[in-house]
Amino acid sequence: MHQTSTPDTDKAEELKAAANAAFQAHRFAAAIELYSQAIILNTDNAVYWANRAFAHTKMEEYGSAVEDATKAITISPTYVKGYYRRGAAYLAMGKFKDALKDFRQVQRIVPKDPDAVKKLRECEKAVTKIRFEEAIAMEEHDRHSVAESLDFHSIEVENSYQGARLEGDNITFEFVKKMMDDFKNQRSVHKRYAFQILLQTRELLLASPTLVDITIPDHCHFTVCGDIHGQYFDLLNIFELNGLPSNDNPYLFNGDFVDRGSFSVEVIMTLFAFKCLYPTGLYLSRGNHESKSMNKIYGFDGEVKAKFNETMADLFAEVFCCLPLANVLNEKIFVVHGGLFSSDDVKLSDIRAIDRFQEPPDEGLMCELLWSDPHSGVGRAPSKRGVGVAFGSDVTHRFLQENNLELVVRSHEVKDEGYEEDHDGKLITVFSAPNYCDQMGNKGAFIRFKAPGLRPEFTKFNAVWHPNVRPMQYANNFFSMLA
Repeated sequence: MHQTSTPDTDKAEELKAAANAAFQAHRFAAAIELYSQAIILNTDNAVYWANRAFAHTKMEEYGSAVEDATKAITISPTYVKGYYRRGAAYLAMGKFKDALKDFRQVQRIVPKDPDAVKKLRECEKAVTKIRFEEAIAMEEHDRHSVAESLDFHSIEVENSYQGARLEGDNITFEFVKKMMDDFKNQRSVHKRYAFQILLQTRELLLASPTLVDITIPDHCHFTVCGDIHGQYFDLLNIFELNGLPSNDNPYLFNGDFVDRGSFSVEVIMTLFAFKCLYPTGLYLSRGNHESKSMNKIYGFDGEVKAKFNETMADLFAEVFCCLPLANVLNEKIFVVHGGLFSSDDVKLSDIRAIDRFQEPPDEGLMCELLWSDPHSGVGRAPSKRGVGVAFGSDVTHRFLQENNLELVVRSHEVKDEGYEEDHDGKLITVFSAPNYCDQMGNKGAFIRFKAPGLRPEFTKFNAVWHPNVRPMQYANNFFSMLA
């Protein structure tokens, strides 16, 4: 791949060096911009395309990563990193067959490279395990519901157990506080109570509509939080800053409670316990990470099995399928994890009619609610993630106008300041996991609305200390490359 030096290629190399420095500093968006400038000056350098693919992967823009890695491979068909980058992006998207093809191609190019052999074997092992589990799950699907076959009353709580206890069937504030303190000290809750929390949450969610209408009385407030992603100690900080959930201090957590962060069990147990304690004091929306496929790749499935057991992991999967998909505040503010749609004719009644009791499909309204992102232009474009759609300001304005709404609030994307206002102020992204994955350096944020005006008030916050447990600690060793 040696090229003759010219002023353009020399400048491109300078830009690549600056991009590499930005990448090393975890400034991935800046790295993408610098690699893009280098590519403009020298489009035939496979390294630039592969490096930008890696930065896209760090930004969870897996569709763009696949495109860039494919370009690198086209330029240099024996460039190993091109196949690595594309394989990793396919892996992140759950496209295991495509990922395997790329890792096998690496081994063909460098058959004696021990690292290539090791990665291929790990990939094959991980994919085989997931496919086996999916096959078993499909066989068992028609046989029984885990929730309907469980009786938490029959589980004995040993005398030696020192954690939070309940005397009856009702979750109490004292229990939740004790459980939270135990979690803070890296102690677990007994599986009897964990099953109880999940089963009681499931009953509440089953009774909820797919699109939840929330009324905020005049002179009262309501807080919306974005992704938490298993960052339990940052969740505690939100409660320090804004108070614990209650009927007088209600919250909506807008999806992606779990995965990546290695305290996902603690996060989801806390949120579910508050849901049981105050059904109208805490609301939950499904995110794209409340799904079996994401949980198997990004750590939550392994974490639940490590901290409890496989039955608990299966029950979580069932409960996640009961989560509502969106909320409307005072008939004015539409709150959803991902975004809007690939067509303009979607009404709130269409969202209400979605059969949400399933794993997220690869296309359609449910998929787009969980996966779509805004872009800064107009119209629609392919999603950088490779799933959902990228929608412009005109799409947002039409959706609001046709449904007599005033604002879209969504999450799903890291923002440097924890939130971002787009589309002429008609769309807000809020993200509540600061220093995401212990490397992004972003702030977290939450939004407080006060009725009747519902003007958004933003609170930003930095990451707090947490025990030395790395992100995706419980993921399969091979998938931890995506951290």
